[in-house]
Amino acid sequence: MFETVSVPLWLLTLILGFAAISFATHFLFPSVRWFFRRRAEGALQRLNARLDRKIDLFKLARRSDMVARLAYDSKVVEAAMAHATETGVPGEVAFEEARRYAREIVPGFSATVYFGFGTRAAKWLSRLLYKVQVGQVDAALLQIDPKAAVVFVMNHRSNLDYVLVTWLVADRSAVSYAVGEWARVWPLSALIRSMGAYFIRRGSRNALYRRVLARYVQLATEEGATQAIFPEGGLSLDGRVGPAKLGLLSYIVEGWTPDDRDVVFIPVGLAYDRVLEDRVLVEAAKSGTRQFRNRPLWVAWHALRFLWARARGRTSGFGTAAAGFGAPVSLRGHQAVGGTVEGLGERLMAAISAVVPVLPVPLIALALGDGAGSRAELADRVAALADQLSLAGAVLQLPTGIDTVLDLGLAPLIARGLVTEALQPVADQRELLAFYAAPLQRWLS
Repeated sequence: MFETVSVPLWLLTLILGFAAISFATHFLFPSVRWFFRRRAEGALQRLNARLDRKIDLFKLARRSDMVARLAYDSKVVEAAMAHATETGVPGEVAFEEARRYAREIVPGFSATVYFGFGTRAAKWLSRLLYKVQVGQVDAALLQIDPKAAVVFVMNHRSNLDYVLVTWLVADRSAVSYAVGEWARVWPLSALIRSMGAYFIRRGSRNALYRRVLARYVQLATEEGATQAIFPEGGLSLDGRVGPAKLGLLSYIVEGWTPDDRDVVFIPVGLAYDRVLEDRVLVEAAKSGTRQFRNRPLWVAWHALRFLWARARGRTSGFGTAAAGFGAPVSLRGHQAVGGTVEGLGERLMAAISAVVPVLPVPLIALALGDGAGSRAELADRVAALADQLSLAGAVLQLPTGIDTVLDLGLAPLIARGLVTEALQPVADQRELLAFYAAPLQRWLS
């Protein structure tokens, strides 16, 4: 028993290696996981103490568990079997397809990434690019049932919408976004998933995919997850707040029963003095297609130029970005009076339009029209237009004094070559001026 045993060096190395692995998996790793789990739980408790709406358990579940829960949901299994019958493929193949869709849709929320990096980065980027302001905030927002599932519904003006709203509601809750396929590129996709966002194929007509997506949205709503959606289904090409596409809204309504927790929709109106993608959107409107060119090198070059100018104090950003929060709309209340999904969509888009803030550049673009004979004439138009908008109920987010409004609204248009020094619109830039004036037109009709 105590005799010396000689073994080859390679075998000794192999034995010691297996012993080290066994020690790590049975003793070291569990201790490390326990240590970090305790730290994470403590951080989460402190985080929930300062949030108006606590981070729900639905977000904190393991992604693999959520994928399995969604894939094996009875309604998803039924949809997979119906798909198999319709297409003639084996049931196992249809189920695997549904599971693949579940893996594609389900996010992997990380509170550390969201609050430790995401919200701070959103704040830094928003303030780097814009002077951020909050317009109207309806008092009824303070009276929302804490058990209700909250869904922010917003007009889609820019890809910066995600960044801006993430920061503005960071002290209230972690928001889960519905994100289009444009963001499904590595490493951006991994970051977006860790922020709790889920990807959707906006143009898909695959019935099984739509059923899996619908079930995920319904499960998130049932669990009280705070969500954010853009009912327009894409960026506005003409600057106006468009009609609602009822996909995600219909999923929420169809999966809801009066016995469930209430669903409260919060209308959010977003406005910018400068939409970074404005020329791309106007060109897309002219061509009649939503196929946007992806030019990463061009974007990177202009980003570096902006950062260099910002660091040298040559620019203060792109003007003002503002958000308005309207009166909440209860799904229970809407259905109690016989409201339909179509009626809900119209009601929400009208509420969003009503709280889109009026900023200097859009106001000047509208007042300028076909041109002005002098600065004094333009100032009179701006003052009259501001009074008219105010009486109509628009939310004015303007500095004090007409001269200041003119300075902040006119200078960027002249600098970008949209308007001449003589206050005349440049002929081939009229579509871009109309793009900025469009959100205010609804108040004049």
